[in-house]
Amino acid sequence: MAQVESPVVSTAYKPHPTEKMKAAMWMGNRTIEIGTVSRPMVTDPGDAIVHVTHCTICGSDLHIYEGELDEAMKKGDIMGHEAIGIVEEVGDKVQKLRPGDRVIILPIIACGQCEYCARKEYSYCDRTNPSRDLERVYGHRLSGIFGYTGLLGGYAGDQAEYCRVPNADLTCVKAPKDIPAKKLLGLADVTTTAWHGCELAEVRQGDVVGVWGCGPVGLSIQLLSKLRGASKVYAVDKDPERLKIAERFGMIPVDVSTHPDVADYILSIQPHGLDRGIEASGFRSTNKAPHATMRSLRVERDSGDTISAILKATRKCGNVALIGDFFFSTHDFPTGMLMEKSLTIRGGQLMAQKYHPFLLDLVIQGKYDPSWMFTFEDEFENISEDYRRFSKHGIPGGLKVCLVTEFGRKLEKQQHP
Repeated sequence: MAQVESPVVSTAYKPHPTEKMKAAMWMGNRTIEIGTVSRPMVTDPGDAIVHVTHCTICGSDLHIYEGELDEAMKKGDIMGHEAIGIVEEVGDKVQKLRPGDRVIILPIIACGQCEYCARKEYSYCDRTNPSRDLERVYGHRLSGIFGYTGLLGGYAGDQAEYCRVPNADLTCVKAPKDIPAKKLLGLADVTTTAWHGCELAEVRQGDVVGVWGCGPVGLSIQLLSKLRGASKVYAVDKDPERLKIAERFGMIPVDVSTHPDVADYILSIQPHGLDRGIEASGFRSTNKAPHATMRSLRVERDSGDTISAILKATRKCGNVALIGDFFFSTHDFPTGMLMEKSLTIRGGQLMAQKYHPFLLDLVIQGKYDPSWMFTFEDEFENISEDYRRFSKHGIPGGLKVCLVTEFGRKLEKQQHP
């Protein structure tokens, strides 16, 4: 078993003795409630306390919401890992940030010192996640992540009015105050995850790319693949509205409802196969009856349905990337096809810090605008209802909600009276 090191970043939530805040708390399956809790305080000298202005719900939050990870949750856990805000307080060892700075809070909590961080593999940091349970299952631990169960460190999330940000010099990206909030919020996780998917698949100039999933991450991968020079991008999904969005963006839509044997269909119009196949639909995505049955019986907790289709549709010696948050195990995995076609398959959590400030600079220079993903804006206090909507693809406009806190609304009124 891998050696367990003591975290260099504290996971502790140190409550303020008098000040309170609103936070989105997990209270059981399909139950997220706004509650009032003590505001966090600086625990380590590398901490920053960020006053959150905007946050959002991630597709991976739905795995918790729907009960896929309830064994690693406890009632009252604060959710969320996508937020921006204003630095309110910093610890003595914070060097790059000052109170009043506007920041993007990255999802990944990394130490910056271990061998993985030295290689910029920040999501595999050895020192920010003390979970022995994850180590027993995987053999090794991943890094800590905000608001994502005890398996990922048990850190309080940032779907709240305040967030304690450990190792803030590395976990926060300082951002200009004149950039619209939705552009920055789209950089916190979705765009960064999508770029990571393109990196894992090694998307290059002239490539033919297939992306399974037309949610915010899948669509982002498609757009960024084009930005990287892909000649064609196939967008695979069963949601007709999301497929229309992909088509408007210039992708080639493939409706799984119309073409259930999606790999055969893609090969019929693209005989050479895909150069890069990317799974961004998530481990709950099923199309064929055997996988749906195994999922319902919990015999198979991760579905291998989309992965099998991707491996078949990808050309010999091609690349496959898994971005859809697989956690557990699957059955009927096509090992022979993977080996005999000499496919390279990679996956993993985003190495967030590795891609910033590069991605922020793309937005500042006007080369990419991620704000399209927010098709609805709401007050943070309505987050419980927005979780319900998001779980049913019911967010107005079909994609993602931008949640604005009371503090965020106050700042917006000051800027636009």
